[in-house]
Amino acid sequence: MTSSAPLRVVQWTTGNVARKTLRSIIARPDLELVGCYAWSPAKVGQDAALLCRLEEPCGVLATDDVDALLALTPDCVVYTPLHPDVDELSRILRAGVNVVTTAEFLTGHSLAPGARETLDAAARTGGASLFGSGMNPGFAQLLGAVATGLCQEVRTITMHESVDVSSFAADSNMDGMGWGRPMDDPGHADDVRAASVVFADGVHMLAATLGIELDSVGSHVAFSAAKKDLDLPGRPIAEGTMAGLDLRYVGIVDGREVLDLHQRWVMSHDLEPAMPVEHGYKVEVQGSPNVTLTLGLMPDQPLETLTVEDMHGIGMTITGLPVVNAIRHVVAARPGIVTYADIPIPTGPAAWTLD
Repeated sequence: MTSSAPLRVVQWTTGNVARKTLRSIIARPDLELVGCYAWSPAKVGQDAALLCRLEEPCGVLATDDVDALLALTPDCVVYTPLHPDVDELSRILRAGVNVVTTAEFLTGHSLAPGARETLDAAARTGGASLFGSGMNPGFAQLLGAVATGLCQEVRTITMHESVDVSSFAADSNMDGMGWGRPMDDPGHADDVRAASVVFADGVHMLAATLGIELDSVGSHVAFSAAKKDLDLPGRPIAEGTMAGLDLRYVGIVDGREVLDLHQRWVMSHDLEPAMPVEHGYKVEVQGSPNVTLTLGLMPDQPLETLTVEDMHGIGMTITGLPVVNAIRHVVAARPGIVTYADIPIPTGPAAWTLD
């Protein structure tokens, strides 16, 4: 925290991730919430904090008037839709407003042809920076890069995310994975690749942070079937259909897979073939020496009081806070698309600075 004037921030959308980013923005003395965008007409005119389920209003009313929000001359927009809108982002950046985003954007390599160049040009025209993160892809790759700081040499880096996602079965970001599709359904693996291609961004970001030039990025997809019917809220899965996903995005140099983003997501532990999960994140560096980092996440409340909604909230927190904590660095960064390779390592505020 510094003694400089608070940075002026606009929250863009008011959904699940925004409930966590807004809470942090409002609480921090180095940030000032000055505006809020809501795409739904029903939300226009409502207090931003109340829309995000905070108990007390903040006095900032949501609007769908983009011109009015840009006229506020914010230092930064916290952009949290599920997917990026290239035209919308370009408009914000050309107006000279920095953007931090969780909207499945890290480097832009996974966007439609030309979109990355469009965004970078818009940012440079406006003298603004565009930064994307989340937990994985995003912050997990930063941890992978940090782990190599102990090594004399590095041969491979693997980042594992291994999670039972049944509590999140109904989330819209699960739609493209094909849960419940017949096993060996033609085109299923390609559909998963299309829905998860942002993980290729994670490979590119890690490579940039390490100073590695990749020859290509590849992917591997494998499925497991439910051994019984799964009655999951919002997404029932029939016996014998897909209920486990093993997904890897790999960075290739000289024919070798040197960077590996490995995701294993299951809707049940009763699968064929078995897909055991460890409920967390692990970084493995093969080098001199070998390094392993394990990231565990625990709620700051008694476990007996924990609800499914609380668990979901932890997921949204670790998605949203990496970009909020990066705001001050992004505002100070060079214009254009920036990643963890271009900014100091973001850290969270100490609790005693938020009083």
